[in-house]
Amino acid sequence: MLQIALGVAAATALLVFAPGASRASVEQPRYEVLAKAGRVELREYPALIAAETVVQGDESTARNRGFRKIAGYIFGDNQTRKSVAMTAPVAQAAATSEKIAMTSPVAQEPTAGGWRIQFFMPAAYAMDTLPRPNNADVTLRTLPAERYAVIRFSGSTSAARMAEREAELIAAAKAQGWRVKGAAVYWFYDPPWTPLPLRRNEVAIPVAAS
Repeated sequence: MLQIALGVAAATALLVFAPGASRASVEQPRYEVLAKAGRVELREYPALIAAETVVQGDESTARNRGFRKIAGYIFGDNQTRKSVAMTAPVAQAAATSEKIAMTSPVAQEPTAGGWRIQFFMPAAYAMDTLPRPNNADVTLRTLPAERYAVIRFSGSTSAARMAEREAELIAAAKAQGWRVKGAAVYWFYDPPWTPLPLRRNEVAIPVAAS
């Protein structure tokens, strides 16, 4: 299941997004829009690979800890790192180095033991071509293909705002006869210096649709 993050603290995001990076410069998972109902889209995503970690703490603390761990893996803390230079990670291709090109969104979900933070790997990689993490807290996992009902919005990502969008999404999905299969997740595509009106935020829920 695709999972997503409830925002990025500025200090942590500096590890993840190179200065000047934008959504347009970052690879995103491909999907097909199967149907629309007002502001809600029914999307189909292929199987993906994610680097993930489970961390403790409240939402803010957990995402900072999780992003740091996964950023370390992305930027060379892996078993084939050798002496790879730390240069412009967002724009850098992975063809000749063990750095991995950035993608978005990053993901966060609550679990019984804390929060699961995920970062989706570029489509060019297969599980057997990704370098293994050095940090035992970071693992690689194949996520199955899935259908999601998704609502997109900009602006604030406060807990109250997210709850409103989640309720709106669930109501819209049920009105379309789409059966909700799991908990809502939250996708955020932009670094924190992006002006609020220009940010792309999404709430998604896995659904079964006829």
